[in-house]
Amino acid sequence: MNPETGEVRKDRDGNAVYVVGVSVRQRDRRRADVIEIAVPVEPRGVQEGVPVHVADLVASAWQIGDRHGVSFRASGITPAGPPSSGAGNAGPAKPKSTGGDS
Repeated sequence: MNPETGEVRKDRDGNAVYVVGVSVRQRDRRRADVIEIAVPVEPRGVQEGVPVHVADLVASAWQIGDRHGVSFRASGITPAGPPSSGAGNAGPAKPKSTGGDS
């Protein structure tokens, strides 16, 4: 949500943008990272602890002044199956601006 207007944030084409936090862990490493993935449709059935399928994932490097990072977007995120221990965790979806192409 836009904190100033209370409206759902939208991309430059006027579409709502939902952001899902997904826990990602490489097979040979113990440490997991959480990445936020922007999707154009509300992810239904995605809950914490449920493995997910991420369709058409794209990573984009960005830099604004001294700030830099990587943003992620996908065409959709769907549940892959029931929760299991050590599975990737997805947080609840929330609309968020991605600030341009990312």
